Amino acid sequence: QVQLVESGGGLVQAGGSLRLSCAASGRTFSTYAMGWFRQAPGKEREFVAGISITGGNTYHADSVKGRFTISRDNAKNTVYLQMNSLKPEDTAVYYCAASHRTTARGLGVSPDGVDYWGKGTLVTVSS
Repeated sequence: QVQLVESGGGLVQAGGSLRLSCAASGRTFSTYAMGWFRQAPGKEREFVAGISITGGNTYHADSVKGRFTISRDNAKNTVYLQMNSLKPEDTAVYYCAASHRTTARGLGVSPDGVDYWGKGTLVTVSS
């Protein structure tokens, strides 16, 4: 069992930055591919970024490529999402996800492989 707790969300002006963190419980964090998803009001949950077990491979949705960066620190059982040049359309609840059943690339194909979800943190970008 893995518990994921996100933090770092809040209100920011367009063009600003935020860093989200996701702290994971348990000793097996380093065996999970990790990802970030988001869900805006009235929309489906969508993939934002994924990172492999070692952190050597990362994948970002086209909508955030060049602005967001996913990273992880296995010693701290934490995955991060650095968000720069934020836009109002980035407003959403951001969810952390962990998977044993798929790869970081696979998270970008379908969320069906996610084993554990966090409860989410709200990011609001004002124009």
